[in-house]
Amino acid sequence: MKVLLVDDSDILRKHLITILSDMENVDIIGESIDTDSAIKDLKKKKPDLVILDIRMPGEGGIHVLKIAREKYPDLKVIIFTDYPYPQYRTRCMEIGADYFFDKSTETEKMIDQIKQLAKQAT
Repeated sequence: MKVLLVDDSDILRKHLITILSDMENVDIIGESIDTDSAIKDLKKKKPDLVILDIRMPGEGGIHVLKIAREKYPDLKVIIFTDYPYPQYRTRCMEIGADYFFDKSTETEKMIDQIKQLAKQAT
């Protein structure tokens, strides 16, 4: 399963790469740090899964999510954010996010979900 990481935090991206690199059937194909690079990487790299932050330089993760849903309907999208407010969760799920996780409390839940998706992709 090809995974694209979209987050402006170098520390977080490196941490996720460390965790995901050891997972069976998971291949990190790229990292994006802002809205524009995320949109370009979705088109160029064609991931199966994108792990997407909401707050980042440019128009933000919700804008990327809208484009992803319009152009890549089969793409799995995990929102992974420090802004787990109900209005963000509701908006992201309405637009079409598959999952929504809080960085501060739900990292393990997200990792477990990625493992399940990787198993399904085999």
